Amino acid sequence: MLKGKTVVLGVTGSIAAYKIANLARMLKKLHCNVHVLMSENATNFINPITFESLIANKCLIDTFDRNFQYSVEHVAIAKQADLVLVAPASANVIGKIANGIADDMLTTTVIACPCKKMISPAMNHNMYHNPIVQDNIEKLKRFGYEIITPAHGMLANGDMGDGRMPDEEILLEHIIREIAYEKDLSGKKILVTAGATREAIDPVRFITNHSSGKMGIAIAKAAMLRGADVTLVKAHTDIDAPMFVNTVNVTSAEDMFHAVTTRADDMDIIIKAAAVADYTPISVADNKIKKADGDMSIPLKRTKDILKYLGEHKKENQVLCGFSMETENMLENSRKKLVSKNCDMICANSLKTAGAGFGVDTNIITMITADGAEEMELMSKDAAAHKILDKIKTL
Repeated sequence: MLKGKTVVLGVTGSIAAYKIANLARMLKKLHCNVHVLMSENATNFINPITFESLIANKCLIDTFDRNFQYSVEHVAIAKQADLVLVAPASANVIGKIANGIADDMLTTTVIACPCKKMISPAMNHNMYHNPIVQDNIEKLKRFGYEIITPAHGMLANGDMGDGRMPDEEILLEHIIREIAYEKDLSGKKILVTAGATREAIDPVRFITNHSSGKMGIAIAKAAMLRGADVTLVKAHTDIDAPMFVNTVNVTSAEDMFHAVTTRADDMDIIIKAAAVADYTPISVADNKIKKADGDMSIPLKRTKDILKYLGEHKKENQVLCGFSMETENMLENSRKKLVSKNCDMICANSLKTAGAGFGVDTNIITMITADGAEEMELMSKDAAAHKILDKIKTL
């Protein structure tokens, strides 16, 4: 995912420095070229050899170290970097960078880098909220630095408060969002639905389906990584919503209808990937469940057809994509749906095809438009999400 990309990690004097070794390892697993710069104080918390063993690059500390291959090392690394992340960033280093002080390899290189720069503050609660530190953070924001807000939790001294550096998985997500993909959807507002709606029969039981939400969430994440402003309307799923998307949690088909239709006019692209329950009990409040020949009989009515409504109210230049999961006559039924729902594209798949059903991590999708049908091979849902977005871009 990060092959051909170079990330520079700046590590300063904080107990949280140990987390960056794992971050460096995770970046290398994604085929990223990683350079680590350490302040002198950081070496008291973690040995440079740890990083060198993980990244296969010399860990740089001393600006005047002559044991390197470039004549001006901080400039050479600055030219290579696609992104710089200073994490953990101490109050001292934040103050130096904010005020243009370059008195070691780390600060000199950060100031020399023209690429995107991120700062992840890590310090005591009172230090973090000190007005001088906050002023320096605001100054960095004004100069285009991205500040990763520290977490609230137990700090190194045992106190509870702000100033804890986020876990390395979160730092990795910030890096991936910034450099993993071209931002070809920047400026686009995209709404995606995902998951399975639930229609309550009574306080205990409900009507639903087997949708896992994996495909819709993969699309939402792919669109976010490509720079779109993404809103995810999420029904039931065991999968967490991606970071950096606006998530609206819903339960029933009526909830989803309201969440989608009230936001539809602001969207450039709408992708309805959620599996909406077709029926809902007529009266949950009165609990009208009748027994017939010993079986439970529940009076039902159809839920609102969200995709049809969106097609009927589609604004000019808006792209509408629906999903069609069939057990037979997939192409024929999906083409009918394309027309009847006034969609620009239908993503169709068959429950009978291995690797394309509910709950799995792969899919085999046929993208159907007015111009024809394009069948994709078996691939991960993450890969399929990007193929779907590529096709939508051409509509």
